[in-house]
Amino acid sequence: MAGPRRKKKQHFGKIHAFSCGKASFKGEHSLIGGPGFSRVVHCNDPEGFDTTVFNYAGNYVSTTKYNIATFLPKSLFEQFRRVANLYFLICAILSFTSLSPYSPVSNVVPLVVVMGVSMAKELLEDWRRNQQDIEVNNRKVKVHCGDGVFDYAKWKDLKVGDVVKVEKDQFFPADLILLSSNFEEAICYVETTNLDGETNLKLKQSLEVTSNFLEDSSFQNFKAVIRCEDPNANLYTFVGNMEFEDQQYPLSPQQLLLRDSKLKNTDFAYGAVIFTSHDTKVMQNATAPPSKRSRIERRMDKIVYFLFAVLVLMSFIGAIFFGIETEKDLKNGKMKRWYLRPDDTTVYYDPERAPVAAILEFLTALMLYSYLIPISLYVSIEIVKVLQSIFINQDVQMYYEETDKPARARTSNLNEELGQVDTILSDKTGTLTCNSMEFIKCSIAGTAYGCGVTEVERAMAKRKGSPLLREMNGVQNHVEDHIEAKPSIKGFNFVDDRIMNENWVKEPRSDVIQKFLKALAVCHTALPEVDEETGVTSYEAESPDEAAFVIAARELGFEFHERSHTSISVYELDPITGMRVERVYKVLNLLEFNSSRKRMSVIVRTEEGKILLICKGADSVMFERLAKNGREFEEKTREHINEYADAGLRTLVIAYRELDEEEYDEFNKAITEAKNVMNADREEMIEEVAEKIEKELILLGATAVEDKLQTGVPECIDKLAQAGIKIWVLTGDKMETAINIGFACSLLRQEMKQIIISSETPEAKALEKGEDKSAAASALKASVLHQITAAKALLTTSSGNSEALALIIDGKSLTYALEKDIKDLFLELAIGCASVICCRSSPKQKALVTRLVKLRTRKTTLAIGDGANDVGMLQEADIGIGISGVEGMQAVMSSDIAIAQFRFLERLLLVHGHWCYRRISSMICYFFYKNIVFGFSIFFFEIYASFSGQSVYNDWYLSLYNVFFTSLPVIAMGVLDQDVSSRFCLKFPLLYQEGVQNVLFGWVRILGWIVNGVLTAVTIFWFCIRAIESQPFRKGGQVAGLQILGATMYTCVVWVVNCQMALSISYFSYIQHIFIWGGIGLCVDLFPPAVLRVLLHPNAVLPHVPPDDSVDEKGRALGRSRVRPNGEAEIN
Repeated sequence: MAGPRRKKKQHFGKIHAFSCGKASFKGEHSLIGGPGFSRVVHCNDPEGFDTTVFNYAGNYVSTTKYNIATFLPKSLFEQFRRVANLYFLICAILSFTSLSPYSPVSNVVPLVVVMGVSMAKELLEDWRRNQQDIEVNNRKVKVHCGDGVFDYAKWKDLKVGDVVKVEKDQFFPADLILLSSNFEEAICYVETTNLDGETNLKLKQSLEVTSNFLEDSSFQNFKAVIRCEDPNANLYTFVGNMEFEDQQYPLSPQQLLLRDSKLKNTDFAYGAVIFTSHDTKVMQNATAPPSKRSRIERRMDKIVYFLFAVLVLMSFIGAIFFGIETEKDLKNGKMKRWYLRPDDTTVYYDPERAPVAAILEFLTALMLYSYLIPISLYVSIEIVKVLQSIFINQDVQMYYEETDKPARARTSNLNEELGQVDTILSDKTGTLTCNSMEFIKCSIAGTAYGCGVTEVERAMAKRKGSPLLREMNGVQNHVEDHIEAKPSIKGFNFVDDRIMNENWVKEPRSDVIQKFLKALAVCHTALPEVDEETGVTSYEAESPDEAAFVIAARELGFEFHERSHTSISVYELDPITGMRVERVYKVLNLLEFNSSRKRMSVIVRTEEGKILLICKGADSVMFERLAKNGREFEEKTREHINEYADAGLRTLVIAYRELDEEEYDEFNKAITEAKNVMNADREEMIEEVAEKIEKELILLGATAVEDKLQTGVPECIDKLAQAGIKIWVLTGDKMETAINIGFACSLLRQEMKQIIISSETPEAKALEKGEDKSAAASALKASVLHQITAAKALLTTSSGNSEALALIIDGKSLTYALEKDIKDLFLELAIGCASVICCRSSPKQKALVTRLVKLRTRKTTLAIGDGANDVGMLQEADIGIGISGVEGMQAVMSSDIAIAQFRFLERLLLVHGHWCYRRISSMICYFFYKNIVFGFSIFFFEIYASFSGQSVYNDWYLSLYNVFFTSLPVIAMGVLDQDVSSRFCLKFPLLYQEGVQNVLFGWVRILGWIVNGVLTAVTIFWFCIRAIESQPFRKGGQVAGLQILGATMYTCVVWVVNCQMALSISYFSYIQHIFIWGGIGLCVDLFPPAVLRVLLHPNAVLPHVPPDDSVDEKGRALGRSRVRPNGEAEIN
C-alpha cells in the first residue's frame, strides 16, 4: 500500500536542537560489540539463521504473578510465609498422629477453607492481570510479511527484526528504531505519558539514509543490521549503529520509539523491532512498588506472637502438672487413678516414664490450645479490606464528572491507615491548583494590562483588611459580566478594553504591543488541531502555559493557525489597513526550553527578509540578557512582575532582537556542528552556542498566567487542620508565590506567625559570588543552622501562649537543613509548626523530607501529588495519593489510592479513613477476644481434667467455630459498622483524632479485650461445670457426660461472643442482625434439644443416653471418668 505523497524536501533537522545529519562515532559508540553492547538485530529478517541463533524473546508480555504450573507451589509458599499458617500446617500434620487430641478433620478443614479463600483471592487478582495481558498481547499492528506487503499481526507474534508500520494514535508494540514516516524528513511526534507522565509531545527523527522509504513496497528488499546496547531500564539513553549498504550510521535516542508510547500528529511511521516483551525499556522499568503495611497490621502481628508465647507457656505449665500427676499414679503397687490402668497403659500415661509422657503432653497441648490463634483472622481482614476498597471506589461524592474519574483504591492494605494520618505532604501545581493555566494579565511597554482579580489577591486584601476589597469585588463583577457576554475560553481569562477587540492600535505604544502579541503567536512549539466537525482550532502544547500564550495571542488578534516543518502561519491584524492578513514566518532555529536554561527562543525570517530572535523566559535569566538600549521598560516591568508574583501568578519575560545575515550564518554553523556531536558534551555545547546568540535583547514586556486553585481546596485544608492534621506543601515555586498561595488556600492564616528560613539574604548572595565555593557553602550552612536555632527558641516561647506558627524554607536552605547534623533540629522545628511550606524543592528533596518525617516522628504520613516528579515522595510516604490530573499517569501508577481532586481528600480521610480505622481496630480486638474465650475454656477444662489432653469440644465444634459460627458477624462489622454518619464525620472533624491517637488499638485497650476474654471463659466454664456436674442427667441418676458438657459450653460460648458482638456494634443493619442472631439460631438448631433442657432446667432428668467409654484408645480420661480437683476419681 502506497503512502501519501510528500512535500518538497525541507531541512527540519536544522531547526531543532537534536542530531539529524551525520553523527560521529566518538564516545560511547566505540563500546558497541563489547560487554553491555552486544545486541545484534537483522532487520527485515526475523526468521533468518543469523537472527534465530541469538534466541531473542518473543513479544508476549505477562505481568501475572502465577501461571498454571506455578500457581499451586507459589501460592502455597506465600501462604506459609505467615507464621500462623505454618503453625496450623504443623498442627494439621500432627493431627494424623496419636499425639493429636482431635481428629484430623477438625484441624485440616479450617486450614483448607481459610487458605482456599486467600488463594482464591490471589487467583482472582491474577486472573484480572491476565485479562489485561491478553488484551495488550492481542492488539494488532501492520507487519512486513515479505514482497513489500504489510498485514495485521498480533503484538505477541512480533519478533526482533520485524519491520512494522504504526499508524496515527496507535501505541508502539515494542521498542523500535524509526526508519521513516509520512513527513518529508521522516520525523514523528510521540506522546510518552505512559512512560514518564509528561503530556508534551516528543519529536523523533530517523536517519537520513532510511528517510526515503516512502511506501510499503520500499521494504521489499530492505536489509540492515543494527548493533546496539543490551536491554536496560534507562529511558533517556540509547547507543547503537546501523549497517546499511556496507555503511555504518550511528543511532541515538532520537531514533528510538519506546513501547507503550503513542504516535501523535503523524499519519504513520515505519520502525524495526529491536527489543521485545520484557526486554523493552518500559518493562525493564516495571519494578514492584515498595511493600507497605499499616501500623495496625504490624501491631496485630505482635499480638499474634504474644498469644503464641501464652500458648507455649500454657502447654509448658500443663505438661509439668501432667508429668507430676502421672508419676503419682502408681506408687508402691497402689493405683491412684485406677480407672486409667496405670499398671497397663501406653507411653502417654506411663508412670514409669513420666518425663516422656510430659513431653508428649506438651506437644498435644500445643495442638489443643491452637484455637487461641485466630486462624481466619488474616483472610477475614483481607476480605473486609477488599470490600472497604469497593465502597471507596463507588463513593459518588468522590467522583469527578468532568474527567469521568472516580476514586480508585489501588491497594487495600492501607485502608485503616487513612484514619491515622498525622502529616500530609502535598505538591502544589496540579494538586492544590488545576494546572490549567489562564492568561489573566500582562505588562507591555511598561504598562500593566488586565483587570482580573485572582483568588490570591482577594485573600491578600481580606487578610490585610484592605479597603480595596470592595473595589476588587466591583472589578471582578465587571470581569464576570464580560465573561458572561462572551463564551468561556479555556486558557483565557483576560479582560481589558484597552487592547481587546482590536483597540490596541489606539494605544500610545501600539508598535510594541504588536511585537509582543506577534512574539506570543510565533515563539512556541505548539501544534494546531482543527476539529473537523466544529471547525474550532485547539492547540497541543508542551505545557499549559504555552497553550495559554497561543490562545491569548489568538484572542487579541494574532491567530496561529498552521505549522509546517519550517514555517508558522499567523493571521494578524494590520494596524494600517485594519484588515486581517496572513503572514508566514520561516522558522530557522528553535532553542528549546530546559530547567537549566529557563528560557526558549525561536529564530524566524519574516516575509520582509528580516531575521528575528524571539525569546521568552524567567525574569531571573532574561533581564541580564537585555541590551543597554533594550531596557526602556525594565523598571516598570520589574514592578509589575513583583505585583504579579504577589498575586500568585506565574510570569515570563518576552524580548527580541534583530540579527544580521552574517551573525546568523556564524551561529547556524556553530549550532549545526554542536548538534552533530554524539558524546556527553553535546548538550553543553549546544547551550554554549545558544548563550552567545541570546543576548543584547530588547524588552517587550511580561506575561502573567494564573494556575487557579482547585474547587474546594481552602475548605478542605481548613477542615483537615481542624481535624488536627499537619499540612506541609512542597513546591518548586518561589517563596513569594508559595506564601500567597498558602494564604489563598487557608494553609496560612492571618493570626499565624511566619518563620522564614532563606538563603536569599544579601550576605548569602555576596558569599555565592566569591571564588571560594567551599567557604561559601560552609557559611550558608552556618547561616541556616543559626536561623533554625533562633526559630526553635521562638517556637519554645510561642508554645506558652498558644501562638500558631508557620515555617517557610527555600530549596537551598532545605539542602543544608536535611544534612545529617541539622535534620533532627529542623524536624523538631517543623513538627512544632502548624503549617510548613518548602519552596523551590526538587523531586529528591520532596522524597527526603517525606522520609525524614516518616522515620523520625514514627507517625503516619500521607503524600499527595500529580506528576512524575512526585513519585519519590509518594513511594516514601506511608500512604501515597495520586491526583489523576493533566500531568500524565505516573503519579497515579505509583500511588496507593488515586483521586481526581484534592478536595476529595477530606472525605477520604475524615469519613472513609475514620470508619476503616474503627472497623479494623474493633474487628481485630474482637477476633482475639472470641478466640481467647474459646481457647481458655479448653484450658480450664484441662485444669479440671488434670491436663489429660482431652478436648472438651467435639471435632466438628472445633472446625466450625472460627470458620462458620463467629466469622460472618465480625466481617459484617468490619465492612458496615459506623459510629457516626458521614455528615457528622465532616461536621465534627476532631473525631478523626481517635485514629491519630490510636485510641481503639492501643495496648491498654488490647489488654482490656484480652482480660475480658479470659474472664468470659472463666465464667462460662464454671457456670457450665456447676450447672451440670452434680445434677442427675439420666433415669438411673447418672450425671451428664463429656459430650453434653462440651455441647453446653460450646453453646454458651457462641451465645456470649455473638452477644458481645451485638454490644460492640454501633450501627445495626439487617445484614448484621441476620449474621449475629442467625449464627446463634443455627448453632442451637444443630445441637440436641437435651442441651437446651439442661441449660433451661438444670434439675431436669433426661432420657437414657448410651454410656461413654471410660477411656479412649490412648487411655485418656473421657466424659464419665473425670478427676476432681482433689485428685479423687469419679465414675458416672
